[in-house]
Amino acid sequence: MPEYTAPTIDVNLNPDGFVIDLDSLYAHLCTLKDARHARGVRYALVTILVFVTLAKLAGEDRLSGIADWVRHRQNPLAEALHLTKPRAPHRTTYSRILGRVVSVEDFEQVVREFFERLPHAGQSVILTLDGKTLRGTILAGQTRGLHLLAAFLPGEGWVMVQVEVAGKENEIVAAPRVLECIDLRGKIVTGDALLAQRNLSVQIVEGGGDYVWNVKDNQSELRQDIALLFEPEHCVKGFSPAVTEFRSATTTEKGHGRIEQRTITVSRELKGYLDWPYAEQVIKLERHFERVKDGKITHEVVYGVTSLTAQEASPRRLLEIVRTHWQMENGLHYRRDETLREDWCHLRIGHAARMMAAINNLVLGLLLRRGVKNVPEARRAYAANWNGALQLILCRSD
Repeated sequence: MPEYTAPTIDVNLNPDGFVIDLDSLYAHLCTLKDARHARGVRYALVTILVFVTLAKLAGEDRLSGIADWVRHRQNPLAEALHLTKPRAPHRTTYSRILGRVVSVEDFEQVVREFFERLPHAGQSVILTLDGKTLRGTILAGQTRGLHLLAAFLPGEGWVMVQVEVAGKENEIVAAPRVLECIDLRGKIVTGDALLAQRNLSVQIVEGGGDYVWNVKDNQSELRQDIALLFEPEHCVKGFSPAVTEFRSATTTEKGHGRIEQRTITVSRELKGYLDWPYAEQVIKLERHFERVKDGKITHEVVYGVTSLTAQEASPRRLLEIVRTHWQMENGLHYRRDETLREDWCHLRIGHAARMMAAINNLVLGLLLRRGVKNVPEARRAYAANWNGALQLILCRSD
């Protein structure tokens, strides 16, 4: 039930105020600190952020497009947000506010608190870690741009934590900072082979969670031990191979012009022998791809390790967990790049590029948590009916 609240004072806000839900995104954004001096402020921080979020939901990705979208709708927007004067900020106003006025860390914390207060929030078990470079921030003559490491809940569609990986760091150094911000109890953390690190494994398990890591040559000894276990045993004539305790599961799917068969083989035989903290089971995952149009076949093998016991995770369950990890790439990073055009963002003022990445996470979270499968289609619908997008901001989403 919506309740009356007095939002952060806006010089352009109708003095009578208006009714919003105290658990709404709008109410949370009102708590952000505005670093500007009160004199000369024409647009409240919350108003600017609502304008940007609305325009992003409606399909605009560049600040010039966002500014034009707002300008063409300034009268109905003023009425909907109870502003006394219909007016639209210039593009440079958005870039200045995003880059210098609002704290990215505060914004991400407020957004996280908003999602955490929604019904059934945070109940998903699988938590994926992965990093992403904003290619639009790579300057001419350089090879590195802004790199962000995020913790994503694929089952709910929102980013719990995102941190910047500093220039002299890598994801291995940044990952503990991400995990420190999360209640790991009951969570299963997945990550690429780069994050298969001893200290992270210890941090996760001692924090009450479990891990499932891919293992590659950055942990060469671990990979070699796992691969050796799954290799066929060569026996001397007259002797039988040793009895092994292997369990398997297989799935076959057809889509995107190919037939894909995945077979996972799991063993707990290395428990107590493997030099890895809290290791319970090791994994061999075989992927067999056949391209339908020409019959071309590709085969790959991936190894892994997990702290989940055989009782906690069957082979089929582990196959589901491994597959869910890739939803971060397809469900979050791909959408940020290809749908929200994040890699085409060339914002240079302050931390505006990182702020826009945080807004992209917010927009996707608003959509994916409502079960949206086709994000471009949803944005076209909100472009035709932006009042529907406004309700995502002004009302609590159940």
